[in-house]
Amino acid sequence: MIEKYIQALREYALSHEPNCADGESVLGMLYEYHNENCPYDNEEIKADFNELYQQMNGMPLREMDKVIYPVCKLCRDHEKAGFIEGIKVGIHLATELA
Repeated sequence: MIEKYIQALREYALSHEPNCADGESVLGMLYEYHNENCPYDNEEIKADFNELYQQMNGMPLREMDKVIYPVCKLCRDHEKAGFIEGIKVGIHLATELA
């Protein structure tokens, strides 16, 4: 399975021009690749979104969009920040153990 992941990563890297101006750009690219290729909406996340939609029951679609879009952006921003910070912690741990 890891070979398939590595091959997909190679193909992605070859098809996308990297912006390697800084480490944050590289970490951001890792997050984007992971997010595109490894979706992991679990049942809890799906249930939470269903609850949100139920709370908005009866709202016009445009009003629902005004709520959903910022909520999704907020969730994605926090997910990305957590992913990047997790990679940084992993790098620090690997450095300390080496």
